[in-house]
Amino acid sequence: MNIQIFGKSKCFDTKKAERYFKDRGIKYQFIDVGRFGMSKGEFTSVKQAVGGWEKLLDENGKDKDLLALIKYISPESKEEKLLENPKLLKTPIVRNGKKATVGYEPEIWKTWSEK
Repeated sequence: MNIQIFGKSKCFDTKKAERYFKDRGIKYQFIDVGRFGMSKGEFTSVKQAVGGWEKLLDENGKDKDLLALIKYISPESKEEKLLENPKLLKTPIVRNGKKATVGYEPEIWKTWSEK
């Protein structure tokens, strides 16, 4: 397994995801998405794996102005705006090659380690 955890350092679910993999002895790479963001390729891969950029948007984010802007700009600009503002991403985003999850999903991660 090649696990990457895109998360925020102060996110409770991100800490739980890290603990999940650490407790099982599974190596992972942590990327502070608030600080470093995601590359366009990573974003596209995760978007395809989870079923669209809408699943990556944190509707409960602190930046209400930016959330409102995303709701009202043109559809083709929404994805780009989300990529430019990683603090609006719902975390943790956990990648395992072409597979990915958004949020705390231990049931899905368990199936990855069983194969």
